[in-house]
Amino acid sequence: MRIAESELIINADGSAFHIHLRPEDLADKVILVGDPGRVDMVGEFLTDKEFRKASREFVSITGKYDGQRITVLSTGIGTDNIDIVMTELDALANIDFTTREPKPEHRRLTVLRIGTCGALQPDIPLGSFIFSHISVGCDGLLNWYADRDRIALPDFEEAFKKAVHWDRHLPDPYFVRASESLIRRFEDCTVKGMTISAPGFYGPQGRVVRNALAMPNMLEDFEHFSREGYRITNFEMEGSALAGLCAHLGHDAGTVCCVIANRYLKDADTDYKPSVRKLVELSLKKLTVD
Repeated sequence: MRIAESELIINADGSAFHIHLRPEDLADKVILVGDPGRVDMVGEFLTDKEFRKASREFVSITGKYDGQRITVLSTGIGTDNIDIVMTELDALANIDFTTREPKPEHRRLTVLRIGTCGALQPDIPLGSFIFSHISVGCDGLLNWYADRDRIALPDFEEAFKKAVHWDRHLPDPYFVRASESLIRRFEDCTVKGMTISAPGFYGPQGRVVRNALAMPNMLEDFEHFSREGYRITNFEMEGSALAGLCAHLGHDAGTVCCVIANRYLKDADTDYKPSVRKLVELSLKKLTVD
């Protein structure tokens, strides 16, 4: 099946439309960061860097860590950008850009998002690292794709909506597990997370500045929700789309975040970059260990 030019736009230089990477630029292991400036932080740990590209919020480097090839790419903020990034990364891996047809053999990527987050539980201190075993999409993105129930956790979803008094005007939330292989790599050094991916920083994360909330008790309700040994641990803004799309597309994916705020304790760390740097180094080691 040939994919039309309007559906997969390829630049004149043979690169994917938004992220400006060509098929040969992409490593099997990919680190995603939200902040374009964080790409260079990760890049400081890499050797044999092949390029640095930048287009809008999408900055990328491919190099090596401990002899293994890794691509680092910034996504900007939000699950809508993850939809762009993961669709184009998968196309680079699994679509022939000359014929515009799917390749006969599937190429499986390992994609790790490294980010920052706000904790929702009093026993998770600033500077902790949380790996999202389960991501909770409050953005609705995965609902636009067919067969979302094949990779979702419907029992969690129904229990969650009932427990937190989910507002009928909001999109249905979706729960998706991270890759088991990545969970195993990080389980000895991170907090076991069930993470809310919010479609905004203020109201969707329970912050009130001038607008009132549709669910005024949402923080308390989220804090108290638990199921099958999981509790809501933190807020971030991209992990659910990453987990969901990668599960659909046949890639390994996970999100690990450094806690820079605790919403329960109403505390925050504005000098968090050293902690993020430690998380980057830890993540590179975990990604490349045999």
